Amino acid sequence: MEFSKPLIHWYLQNKRDLPWRKMPGAYPVWLSEIMLQQTRVAQGLPYFLRFMEAFPTVHDMAAAPEEQVLKLWQGLGYYSRARNLHATAKLVAFEMNGNFPDSYAGLLKLKGVGDYTAAAIASISYGEAVPVVDGNVYRVLSRVFGIDTDISSGGAKKQFTELAASLMPKGQASEFNQAMMEFGALQCVPKSPDCGKCIFNKDCVAFTTGRVAELPVKLKKTKVTNRFFNYLVLKDNRGFSMLQKRTAKGIWHNLYEFPLIETETAVSEDKALSLIRDYKGFGFAPKDITLIADTVVHKLSHQHLHIRFWKISVDFEVVDAISENALKAYPFPVVIHNFIEKYWSEH
Repeated sequence: MEFSKPLIHWYLQNKRDLPWRKMPGAYPVWLSEIMLQQTRVAQGLPYFLRFMEAFPTVHDMAAAPEEQVLKLWQGLGYYSRARNLHATAKLVAFEMNGNFPDSYAGLLKLKGVGDYTAAAIASISYGEAVPVVDGNVYRVLSRVFGIDTDISSGGAKKQFTELAASLMPKGQASEFNQAMMEFGALQCVPKSPDCGKCIFNKDCVAFTTGRVAELPVKLKKTKVTNRFFNYLVLKDNRGFSMLQKRTAKGIWHNLYEFPLIETETAVSEDKALSLIRDYKGFGFAPKDITLIADTVVHKLSHQHLHIRFWKISVDFEVVDAISENALKAYPFPVVIHNFIEKYWSEH
């Protein structure tokens, strides 16, 4: 079966008009690839354009404070990507004279750059013949060639990487890798692909044997942890509130939030009220406490956060509290940002 030639032809006819494909150098490719890790193009594209406007060069990003980078990233999730982005920008700008490593091996040494991202940058920017293997590639290859290896198993990556490498035409690493990713994103989609108009439907093993919905095989399930957050939304007599920075490693590192009481299990409103009254973080005992809204369930890849927001009103001025305008300038997890936008407009 001829695979690469029709695939690349399809790509040249159907590829999306994406800005990083028209920009020279590794910087926009690197930025787009970091943003598109676990993120759809439609969601990531506006962020890419905002970042390129704010930071036209890697030097501009390196010179910016981390909080500005996190604020621009707000809502895109997986915030370690933004912190790694900023750390890498500083490394490239200050220690590499603004030049990204020009090889797959060199790119792998950058923070936040794994096998897939390094392969994408190396092939697209430098034409290095190294295959990309991501969810799209697993799906296309497993369906077209009828591979029923569990893609979450230990040997799957090596198997699929070797197959992709064997299919890559000489001197066309950039076109081939982008074609593989684009074909998986636009044609060979996860659910209900339009196989009737697929260029491989005469030879695709999954289609000809009726196994499109079964491939690729992924047996390992993600274990989800439930966490229970009670946020304390202070309002003093000026309408000012208090924030704190999440400095511990884990979700939302270096983002801002309201003072938090986390419980190991779900607790009743009465129990939560008791915990809030005993809270020592304000320097005074909270008294006028009301539940602002129903519990919000915020779903992350490995965690479900059950979040309640509690209003605490005081009739005096609280030291270190900040105004609404100042508050909105901080980088927040999107669930808190959305709460602030809604709550402050209603109160």
